[in-house]
Amino acid sequence: MDGTDTVSEELRAEVQAWVGEHLPGKFRDAVAPGSLALLADIDAEAAAAWYAALGERGYTVPHWPREHGGLGYSEQQAAVVRSVLVEQGAGLPDHYFVPLMLIGPAIMAWGTPEQQRTYLPGIVAGAGMWCQLFSEPGAGSDLASLATRAVPEDGRAWRVNGQKVWSSFATESRYGMLLARTDPDQPKNAGITCFLVDMTAPGVTVRPLRQLTGDEHFCEVFLEDLMLGPETVLGPVNEGWRVAMTTLNAERSGLSETSSASGYPLQPVLELARRTGRWRDPLVRDRLTDLFVTEHALALTNLRSVAESRTSGGSPTGSITKLVLSELSQEISELGFELGAAQAAYWDDVMPPETHALLDSRRFTIAGGTSEVQRNIVGERVLGLEREIDPGRGKPWRELRRG
Repeated sequence: MDGTDTVSEELRAEVQAWVGEHLPGKFRDAVAPGSLALLADIDAEAAAAWYAALGERGYTVPHWPREHGGLGYSEQQAAVVRSVLVEQGAGLPDHYFVPLMLIGPAIMAWGTPEQQRTYLPGIVAGAGMWCQLFSEPGAGSDLASLATRAVPEDGRAWRVNGQKVWSSFATESRYGMLLARTDPDQPKNAGITCFLVDMTAPGVTVRPLRQLTGDEHFCEVFLEDLMLGPETVLGPVNEGWRVAMTTLNAERSGLSETSSASGYPLQPVLELARRTGRWRDPLVRDRLTDLFVTEHALALTNLRSVAESRTSGGSPTGSITKLVLSELSQEISELGFELGAAQAAYWDDVMPPETHALLDSRRFTIAGGTSEVQRNIVGERVLGLEREIDPGRGKPWRELRRG
């Protein structure tokens, strides 16, 4: 065991000890590893207090700088913390990935001191849920073609009209990060501005979309004469695409960790194989071994990707790791469903976790940029292949054909 492994194990033991000492017993008894239950489902008030304690300790955002509520940990150290919290069923719900991993870093990078003071403490304490208002019915994979308009009014305010879709957990969000077109005479990647939106403001309507699992965490959002003040602008006006890249790069990296820290973990599938006796099947062992090796190769590649992002301002290898984890998570869920056999294929009231994982994992090759988009990025920015022909490149957005 080298020094890095020793430090990781010491940190793991430290986090486990702290959680063991502070996690309320009723949570520990009720939330088993791999369970679909959430602390907030058991006792919402006590869960809020627990999330606040995690934030005060710095465990919700261990990779953030200390001045913003983090611990200044490396990505490897932060992954250890997140893994322990997942294993103990003690972390913030998965949907807090959006404010913790995407919105927060963008506000740290682009926000004014006032915006940082206003929004970051709530994110750290798990008290401020956020959603992204990026994709649109006509601007999904080609996000830069978005048509939601923000028109200046009275010299300082903005009037916003448009529609967004696939906004995860918008029904539960107090705030949203919005991309809107503020200058249609610039090319499509320019003339976009980023805004911080109060989701309770007049003019915001949220409608949930039902998924295969029965869940409704994807939403469509309608913006009708929404008025936004100058204090809601994040970053420079007409440079929102640069702000968006901060969140998109973070999203790909955040969706690229080992399965123990994001996605669906491999460990419960390993345990299921042993418990059912399927471990003795050499074909099952081969599949599990392939998944185990891929997961560890992914973890190492992602660490390199994060390091490259910090030194160069962004790493296209994040698209590789995001692509691999998307498909890895689906393969894990498929094998888990097979091992669950009849118990996974039939249920009365509560969907078995193996079935939920199988159905829910279908979104992984879509969310955060489709696998097709990731392959284009890898081809162009990693392999150096010629860019796909875009007849609209460089033309003003208002002259482009849409629809």
